[in-house]
This record gives sequence, structure tokens and C-alpha cells, in this order.
Amino acid sequence: MTTPFKEEHQHFRTTVRNFAERDLAPHAEEWEASETFPNDVFKRAGELGILGAHYPEEMGGAGGDFWFSVAKAEELARARLAGVTMGLLVQSDMATPVIADLGTKEQIAEFLIPALAGDKIASLGVTEPNAGSDVAGIQTHAKKDGDDYVINGAKTYITNGTRADFCTLLVKTDPSAGAKGCSFFLVPTSTKGFTVSKKLKKIGNHSSDTAELAFEDMRVPARYLLGVENMGFMYLMQNFQSERLIGSVSTIASAEIMIQDAIAYGRDRMAFGKPIIKREVWQHKFVDLATKVEAARALNYRAADAYNEERHVRKEAISFETVKLISMAKIFAGDVVSEVADQCLQFFGGAGYAEEFPIARAWRDQRLFRIGGGTSETMKYYLARLMGL
Repeated sequence: MTTPFKEEHQHFRTTVRNFAERDLAPHAEEWEASETFPNDVFKRAGELGILGAHYPEEMGGAGGDFWFSVAKAEELARARLAGVTMGLLVQSDMATPVIADLGTKEQIAEFLIPALAGDKIASLGVTEPNAGSDVAGIQTHAKKDGDDYVINGAKTYITNGTRADFCTLLVKTDPSAGAKGCSFFLVPTSTKGFTVSKKLKKIGNHSSDTAELAFEDMRVPARYLLGVENMGFMYLMQNFQSERLIGSVSTIASAEIMIQDAIAYGRDRMAFGKPIIKREVWQHKFVDLATKVEAARALNYRAADAYNEERHVRKEAISFETVKLISMAKIFAGDVVSEVADQCLQFFGGAGYAEEFPIARAWRDQRLFRIGGGTSETMKYYLARLMGL
């Protein structure tokens, strides 16, 4: 395919690259150690137009297509801070697209526009202690009571969860209907009954705050129902596509950076009289890794092209064929980045096992991708169904 990036995309790419390298990367050690990053990062990203480039202008965006989001995800990876990248992508590509699709003018004004400006921080509340990739098994429920819904339950592994101003929350409104009984609500975190019950410690993505949330008799006005009651599962399946695709793009960009860093290290690191990159065994391994990264990027771009055409040009629901492409891209990207991270850490040797080098952090951080947004096993299960198997 011809390059999807036009001059305006390249200007935007430069903006994001400068933001990643100047505003984020210098703080890597500090933010990883503190297990958070300043809320001002969201504000700065909003001011630069990074969060809303691919949203319509009337919603606070710049009116661009999905390729702006692809460029953003690729360039944010240059910060070598997967936790910060994840927090920003949840804000722009995971918790908010469903608001753009379904929100009323009032909901867009109260939640989406401030989120894209970085004035409000967003989180996405789907996963529960007993329902991960099996989303239909969620137990958090809402019961209509007059002009309100009363919500009880809990969510876990929620990115931006400790500091979010609102949560795009999936709950059961008809527990007897299974997946067909789910609904989305927009919930300000200041709502009585909303509690951050725990901040989780993780093996990677340390700079990203991840929380458990609890809801006890939490009253949410009916005006915060997003879309149509009991249609939430279908909305989520549509929303998942941008989440999975932009995650695949980001993780492959990270894999390419790992290879670049390893090769640069190998030119200076001497062993047995010559740079270790001059060892044929490693040259062949890096050829193989680079080839797989290019293949994964091509699959990502093919999926992004289909998604952009269906979602941001014709405004149609995502077709099964595009869902298949996105699922394949996520599975393949997860396998590729895991192999790249493991081989690059091995190439660094003892230095790779020390926190001094970014490869140690990258090796930890990438492991989440085969779990988050639907495990690889779940992706294959759904793909088998889409293929009629």
C-alpha cells in the first residue's frame, strides 16, 4: 500500500516526537520510581493537540483521520515510558471514542471536550476481579430508581484509576440477559459511593497508576447513560477495536526502538576483540527480528487502513473482516514484541538485567500486551468463531 501519511500527518508526528523526547523521556527514572507521572502531562498533550487530533472539530479535536492516532502511538514510544504512553492512549483512544460515537451534546461538552483538552482525566472501567477477557461475565450492576441508576460492584486493573476525573463504566442493567444486558455510563469520580479501593503494584508499566475501584449504592443520573440501555456490550466490542489496534501500533513501535537501542549498544560493546554486533549469529537474529517487526507493522497498517475507511470516513460499524484484521494484528504484535524484548535483553547480557538500561524496563513493560485488551488466547477464540471454525 502507498504511504498513508500526508504532510499534515508528518507535521503532527514531529510535534509528538518532540513531546516524547523533550517532555517525557528525561523524567523516565523519576516517574518509574514514583510509580506515577504528573497530571500536567495530560494538559500539555491536550495543549499540543495530541489527544484529539483524530476527533471532529466540534468535539474539541482537529478533524483528522485515524492515521493521526497511528502517528501519535508510534512517536510516543520514543519516550521509552510505556506506562505514560498507556495513560495517554487510554485518555485518547480507549475511554473516549465511545463518547464521540454515542454521546449527547451535553455529554460531549461535559466529558469528551475537557478530556481531549487534558483538563479532565479519563479511565475505562470494564475489567472486574472475576471477569477479565470474558467481559460478558461482569457483575457490577445498575438498578433504575426514579431519575437515577444505583450502581454496586467493583472494577480492577483500571489505568488512570487513582486520579481520573471520570470513568467510562460498563455495568449490567439486566443481569438476566447476559451480554445483552450491559450498559455504559459516564461517571464522575466525585460521585458519592465511588471509591478508589486500592492502587495496584505491577511488574511493569510502573509509571502508570492502576487501580481497583468500588461502587457502593452509587447514584448516577439517568442523563449519564451512554447510548441505549442494554446495548453496552455491542458498543464495547466496537470500542475494543480502536483500543486493540492502537495498542498494536504502539507495541511494534516499541519493538523497533528496542532493536535500535540494542544495535547501538552492540557497536560499542567489545567482546573477544571486536564489537558484539559483528558476530554473525547476532546479525542473523537482528535480521529476523527486523523482518518480523516490518511484517507486524504492515499488518497493523492494513488493519488501520480498513478501520479508518469504515469508522472515520463512512462512519459505519466495524465489519467482521476488519475485526479479524485487528485481532490478527494484536496477536501477531504480541508475539513479535515478546520475542524482540527477550532477544534484545539477551544481547545486552548482564547490562540488560540491570535497571541502568531501558531494555530492562521495556522487557517488563511489553509483557502486558498479550494480556490487556483481551488475552491472545481470547483473541484466537473469537477469531476462530469469525472464521466459522
